[in-house]
Amino acid sequence: MNIGMIKAILILPGTALVYVPVLLVWLTRNTAYAARGMPDNVTGWLGATLFGGLGLVLMIWSMRLFMTKGGGGTPAPWEPINNLIILGPYQYVRNPMLSGVIFFLIAEAFFFQSWPIFGWAVFFFVLNTVYFARFEEPQLEQRYGAPYVQYKQNVPRWLPRTTAYPGGEKT
Repeated sequence: MNIGMIKAILILPGTALVYVPVLLVWLTRNTAYAARGMPDNVTGWLGATLFGGLGLVLMIWSMRLFMTKGGGGTPAPWEPINNLIILGPYQYVRNPMLSGVIFFLIAEAFFFQSWPIFGWAVFFFVLNTVYFARFEEPQLEQRYGAPYVQYKQNVPRWLPRTTAYPGGEKT
């Protein structure tokens, strides 16, 4: 793993999954919205485990594809990968890495029993939806041309397809 990838991980998922949630827990301590700590019921544990497991799988799988098939670069917008990846989870949904981050944020909300962290997950989802539509997707269209446009027309941004998009190879 190169220094650019480490930097991208520390800045992007680090901010979304660690720095902001820690700040929210700290800012809401001693309030009605304070995190209550570890789950005290089965629902909390199941939610944390299921969302956390799914999020972790999507994040790791996506990062491995970026590192092995991306042709250099990172997931960060300031150092984008060189190759269009339409493999693995990208055959079902256009943003599996961010979906993984959002699922993991929901898991954190379940685990810490924190409405502010859940609110951050919702805000993060909305923020990324706007960012992708207005900035990232037009840049990807310019960078990859017709193959990306066709991919975008056939693979949803957030809700996965029921079958794999045949535009990529098997992983």
